[in-house]
Amino acid sequence: MSYNTKQKDVILEIIKSKKKEFRVLDIYNDLEGKVGLTTIYRLINKLVSDGIINKVIGNDNITYYEYLKSCNKNNHFFLKCNHCLKLIHIDCDCIRNIENHILEEHKFDINNQNLVINGLCNRCRRNV
Repeated sequence: MSYNTKQKDVILEIIKSKKKEFRVLDIYNDLEGKVGLTTIYRLINKLVSDGIINKVIGNDNITYYEYLKSCNKNNHFFLKCNHCLKLIHIDCDCIRNIENHILEEHKFDINNQNLVINGLCNRCRRNV
């Protein structure tokens, strides 16, 4: 499926400008209704499947998305705060060691293309 390049470019620029997670409705409102919700949803779903943005279901059962900044690595590990929904990209040898351990000792190959570890970020942990 092909998308109007101008619409796609505008939506992607808005997504890249977001400093934190966003909802589809946030993108729609930023575009002041100039692009239909269906078009935005289709593009968002494509961006998720392409690994450009990450989809997270919040504790409030609302779907949030976050832009994944460019990375040269094939494997992506994330820490997700269950309270504020902040998503932190990490590249850590300790995580890779766990991945290797699970493969060697448990004969289980982790699909780590977008592996998310849930918990509380430092800010939320201090406020709890």
